[in-house]
Amino acid sequence: MPFSPHLANQQPADAASGMARRFAQVRRQSVALTSPLTAEDCQLQSMPDASPAKWHLAHLTWFFETFILERFEPDFKPYNAGFRVLFNSYYNGVGDKHPRSQRGLISRPTLDEVLGYRAQVDERILTVLTLHPDDAELNKLITLGLHHEQQHQELLLTDIKHALSFNPARPAYARHWPLAGISLQPQRWLGFESGLGEQGFDSSRDGDFAFDNETPRHKVYIAPFEIGSRLVTNGEMMSFIDDGGYRRPELWLSMGWDWVQATGAAMPLYWQTDADGDYRNFTLQGLVQVDAHTPVCHLSYFEADAYARWAGARLPTEFEWELAARSLTVQQMAQGNFVESAAYHPIAQQHQHPGSPAQMFGDVWEWTQSNHNPYPGYKPWEGLVGEYNGKFMCNQFVLRGGSCATPLSHIRVSYRNFFPPDAQWQFSGLRLARAIT
Repeated sequence: MPFSPHLANQQPADAASGMARRFAQVRRQSVALTSPLTAEDCQLQSMPDASPAKWHLAHLTWFFETFILERFEPDFKPYNAGFRVLFNSYYNGVGDKHPRSQRGLISRPTLDEVLGYRAQVDERILTVLTLHPDDAELNKLITLGLHHEQQHQELLLTDIKHALSFNPARPAYARHWPLAGISLQPQRWLGFESGLGEQGFDSSRDGDFAFDNETPRHKVYIAPFEIGSRLVTNGEMMSFIDDGGYRRPELWLSMGWDWVQATGAAMPLYWQTDADGDYRNFTLQGLVQVDAHTPVCHLSYFEADAYARWAGARLPTEFEWELAARSLTVQQMAQGNFVESAAYHPIAQQHQHPGSPAQMFGDVWEWTQSNHNPYPGYKPWEGLVGEYNGKFMCNQFVLRGGSCATPLSHIRVSYRNFFPPDAQWQFSGLRLARAIT
C-alpha cells in the first residue's frame, strides 16, 4: 500500500518516532542497493543523462543538508562547504553546480567519505526531528526528501545497468534468473465509457503525499475508449521487428524516424542477436535470452508510439490510464513486480484481474501520449524546492505505473513520471489503447 505516515493523527513524539523510523529505513535502502557494487562500479558514468552511484548517494545527502539542516539545525555548519556545488543537481536557486556530464570525473571524495557524509547528516536529521517533533513544515520537507530519495534509488539501478552494459564481460548486478510467470494471457480489450470525471491526486485514495505536478485535482472529459488488458510483450515486439517495423517510416513520427536514422536503432535497448539469430538481452541479471512472454522494456516514446501504430492502436492518454487504474484495488496494485521482489527486471504476467487491466503497477513504466503539462490551476511548491517539477514541463512525455525498480511505497495512481521522447534507459514499456467509435 502507498506509504501513508498519517502524521496528523499522531502525538508529536509518536510522529517524530514514526518519521525517524521511515527516514532510517529509506536511507538504509539506498546504501543497500550499492552493496553488490564495488567502489569502481560506483564511480562509473556512462552518459550525461546517467549519474554514478556514488554521486546519487552524495546528492541525496546534499538534499537533506541543504533543504532541512540549513533551515532547522541550530548553529548549522556544512559537512564540507564544497559539497554544496559538487552535489547540486539542477537547483539554480541554491547556487552553482558541477556540470552534469562530468559527475563521473569526481574521484574525490571517495565512496567511503561519501558514506561518512551520509552517516553524519543522518544523525543530525534525527536530532532535528527530536528538537522539532511537531513542526509540520519539517515533516513535509523530510517526506519530500524521502520520496526524492526513492526516485534516485530507481535511477541508481537504471544508471548502473547502463554503465555495466558497456563491459564486454556482461557482469551481473544480481543473480535471480530465471524469473517465472504464468502462461501468457491473450490480449483483451477493456472498455470504459465517456464522461466528465475528477483526475489527479486524491488524498482519500492515494495516501498523504504527492508531488506538485500531480495537483490540483481537476475535471477532465474522456471519450469512450478501450485499453489493453496487459502490457505489450517481447514476443510481440519481435513480430514488429520481423515485419520491418524499424525500417518503415510510415509507422514513425517525423522526429522518431529522424531518431531511428541518426541512432541506427533496430531493436530495443540492450537487445542483441547471437550467432543463431536468437535475441539476447542484457539485464541486471547479466546477459540472458529474451523471454517472449515478458513485458518489453527500455523503449523510447518513439518506439512505443510506432509499435502501437503498427498494432492498429495507439498509446493511452494519461487520463485514460488513470481512469483504468482506478478500477484496481489497493491489494491488486501491491501485487505488481516492484523493487522489493529483487527481480530487477520485468516478469511475465503473474495475476489476472477479470474486468480490470493487469500489470498496471510495477514491471515497466508505461508511456502515455500525454505531454508533461501543468494541470489547470497548478502551482509549484514554494521556496527552493519549487524547482522540482515545474521547470521540466516542456518536451517531456508522461509515464505511469512504476517499474520493477520502483519501491512499492513510492507509487500511487496519480504519480506522473516524465522523460523526453528519446529516453530508453529507464524501464519503460507500453500498453495499447484505442478509441471506441
